[in-house]
Amino acid sequence: MRDRFLRACRRQPVDRTPVWFMRQAGRYLPEYREIRGDRDILETCRHPEVVVELSLQPLRRMPLDAAIVFSDIMVPLEAIGIPIRVASGTGPVLEEPIRSEADLRRLRPLVPEEDEPYLLEAIRLLRAELQVPLIGFAGAPFTLASYLVEGGPSRDLARTKALLHGEPTIWARLMEVLADLCVTHLRAQIEAGAQAVQVFDSWVGTLEPEDYERAVLPYARTVFQGVADLGVPSIHFGVGTGELLRPMARAGGDVIGVDWRVPLDAAWERVGTDRGIQGNLDPAICLAPWEVVRAKALRVLGRAGGRPGHVFNLGHGVLPETPPDTLARLVDLVHTATGEPGEDAAAGAR
Repeated sequence: MRDRFLRACRRQPVDRTPVWFMRQAGRYLPEYREIRGDRDILETCRHPEVVVELSLQPLRRMPLDAAIVFSDIMVPLEAIGIPIRVASGTGPVLEEPIRSEADLRRLRPLVPEEDEPYLLEAIRLLRAELQVPLIGFAGAPFTLASYLVEGGPSRDLARTKALLHGEPTIWARLMEVLADLCVTHLRAQIEAGAQAVQVFDSWVGTLEPEDYERAVLPYARTVFQGVADLGVPSIHFGVGTGELLRPMARAGGDVIGVDWRVPLDAAWERVGTDRGIQGNLDPAICLAPWEVVRAKALRVLGRAGGRPGHVFNLGHGVLPETPPDTLARLVDLVHTATGEPGEDAAAGAR
């Protein structure tokens, strides 16, 4: 098995910088669209053979250093009986949000082998197929809470913040339940064969640092501590989290994922050199001409400075409009530029 991704997560020497992409299995691939069709993503996730095929598709096109199981952060919530509808062009929609003490009673513990056996079976099947490590994942407690409270995607998370500030007891209980759910979901994936896990806190960047420290950090820490004994690397990722990077690192994660809003070297200083770092090319750059993509990617590599612990990725998921060939060239560029010293590596340092 090619293990440079796992070695980088542990800040061990690698022969070249590993690369994988969030949403590397997705709508930018025509073969993905052909198989998925109009099928709801949560319905798709309930078919292990389809999940395996979708997870493998990007690796047939490019020499990625890790696979991520095709799934969705809402899977464990639907698995415990929360009615969720994924609306086209909108995202997850919940007709009955969680906003009161009584609502919390609808959140029961997750029993993975009974509630989401399809995910575990997909992971087992993938391990038999893969020559690179497999990443499992979960939504972080705050991001899951935001969907449950808002009833769907939101730009300002007004109801979520109102609950956090106005009903701290209910908020604490909600976050405790979701942290336990996340730990159970991640542990089951690891025990099924996932060799690393990523926790997506996609919407936590809407918070100010003081609120994060008080109302989110303790529950994020519970998640990372809850899987630490299993010995697999963990990645802690958020969007718009430049001012939260220090407390996020204290919450946990062997690797901290960063978006494109903070230069990689500055982000690494904030999280500390005792952590790996993942990122952080702007996904929109991949829609630009190749010379622009190349220059920006080399700049990211230059800021990493060849230090152990860098995993190259985008600062968020692959956009649906992204040309697959651009991503393939990007993987080759990162591998070439960080393998033997040469022109590309030198250009990246400038």
